[in-house]
Amino acid sequence: MKKFIVSPSPHVHSGDSIKNLMYGVIIAMIPALAASFWFFGLGAIIVTLTSVAACMLFEFLIQKYILKKPTSITDGSAIITGILLAFNVPSNLPIALIIIGAAVAIGIGKMTFGGLGNNPFNPALVGRVFLLIAFPVQMTSWPTPFESPFAYLDATTGATPLALLKEGVDAGATVPEMLRSLPSYIELLLGKIGGSAGEVSAIALLIGLGYMLIKKIITWHIPVAVLGSMALFAGMMHGINPETYADPLFHLLTGGALLGAIFMATDYATSPMTVKGMWIYGVGIGVLTMLIRTFGAYPEGMSFAILIMNAFTPLIDTYVKPRRFGEVIKEK
Repeated sequence: MKKFIVSPSPHVHSGDSIKNLMYGVIIAMIPALAASFWFFGLGAIIVTLTSVAACMLFEFLIQKYILKKPTSITDGSAIITGILLAFNVPSNLPIALIIIGAAVAIGIGKMTFGGLGNNPFNPALVGRVFLLIAFPVQMTSWPTPFESPFAYLDATTGATPLALLKEGVDAGATVPEMLRSLPSYIELLLGKIGGSAGEVSAIALLIGLGYMLIKKIITWHIPVAVLGSMALFAGMMHGINPETYADPLFHLLTGGALLGAIFMATDYATSPMTVKGMWIYGVGIGVLTMLIRTFGAYPEGMSFAILIMNAFTPLIDTYVKPRRFGEVIKEK
């Protein structure tokens, strides 16, 4: 006699798994990773390998000896954290600081809350912001691309386009005057600019976005909400005073706009579950980023904006959720 087994939903499986999704994201990051190696050479390679190895090691040690639970370093999540941390720091960052950042990212940002799926904040950004606050000089010394394929700690450094624009405007120059001395939009698109290792090549990041959309690893809602709200905000400010505020395209192609919108704001564990929630979350990130860039002390604001909206994700999920199947709506 066959038993009739009743189990809770879901009853249909898509065939996806955490491991498949994580390695899909890693594949999507390959163009940006290759671009960072091309532009910054040995430094980007050292930073990335150190970051990935340190993240995997700390996750293994914490799970095995502190949490005393089976290790999960092969699921790809620690690798993603390591690559994203490397993407968010200068390619000349000393190894000791990379290891500290990895320890904070995995130990505080991820494992303190129980590991994958339980962390309220993006682990790589937790590590990045900690390093930025603790070591501001090292974290804002950006190597010049194509200086030397073997340059690392002795690489020539300079400011990012966002920082140069902000400094120039604060000193009394106009945006059109500053843009004439900054990289062209083609150079911004391709990546021949100073910045963190993974954010400089817009086209490489867009290729990764296309891959994840085709493979349905993420949906388009959060990236479009983030970038669309940034463009709208920048367009309004530029329309009010083009002498002081840069146009939307400049803001989308510089800093961590694309990197944050594509690879970090879309983190499964720290972003809302509903489409409406994703729109609220994405618009919040875009607006906060532009508020920090426009009126704050930092020329960049993506990391802070994502972490702030990460904190609001549980609230968004609580108050923006679909009606339960069979739920009766009470008339007021």
